Amino acid sequence: MSTFRAAAVQMRTGIDVAKNVAAAEALIREAAGQGAQYVLTPEMTTILDRERPRLLAAISPEESDPSLKRFQALARELGIHLHIGSMAIKLGEDGVANRGFLIGPDGVIRARYDKIHMFDVDLAGGESYRESRLYRPGNQAVAVDLPWTRLGMTVCYDVRFPNLYRVLARSGAAVMAVPAAFTRTTGEAHWHVLIRARAIETGSFIVAAAQGGSHEDGRETYGHSMIVDPWGKILAEAATEPGVIVAEIDPAMSATMRGRVPALANERAFSAPAAGAGDELPARKIG
Repeated sequence: MSTFRAAAVQMRTGIDVAKNVAAAEALIREAAGQGAQYVLTPEMTTILDRERPRLLAAISPEESDPSLKRFQALARELGIHLHIGSMAIKLGEDGVANRGFLIGPDGVIRARYDKIHMFDVDLAGGESYRESRLYRPGNQAVAVDLPWTRLGMTVCYDVRFPNLYRVLARSGAAVMAVPAAFTRTTGEAHWHVLIRARAIETGSFIVAAAQGGSHEDGRETYGHSMIVDPWGKILAEAATEPGVIVAEIDPAMSATMRGRVPALANERAFSAPAAGAGDELPARKIG
């Protein structure tokens, strides 16, 4: 394993795909210009839109998506590993995947990941989100080998489900990608805690590229893209505006931290308590 330079791109994606792709390309070029060899963009890089008919009219199936082809050409031109945190990809007539793509410096797609956990919540102040009405969830954890280390691929709301990160860490991932579009409300309360917790409990680097600011579809996102080391130290952090953050990643530090605090190795299977009255989850064996 050797060190490498990673970048997180922060965006304020709107409802015009062409404008969003142009904005992403400019920031990716900026990151590459700062020496980044791995560049992560946020969740919903190419469009952020809660209006289903308008979203469906603007997106394409993977095999014919012009934005994806443009990103592949860009990765090849810049000679970088380009991780498009996620895009809305059409599945059939009315299905949509929230799908991330890891593109190699040859322009070839090395891995795909469909977001597993859907953000279906009602927040204080009247905010309500039903991601499952727009997107079909994935069901497969994904880790992919980079030249320097192994990368775990996740998206946004996944960060609230720590077992996913433990599974990825056990598969050998020393770096976890968390492209996101956290709301301002949840971000202010939980973003820093969740990102640092996932780093600490798995002994992993976290590269988290976020959306930030007020968007055309009416939502407001928190921003604060971060790169965090396995000890939980924030190596780089953005504010709310679009931009790029960069940090050096030394995968060997992950192995060191996992040896110093062997939480993954020390984990033990245990039995869950019987479900209480009104609970829906049955008793089951954990681990």
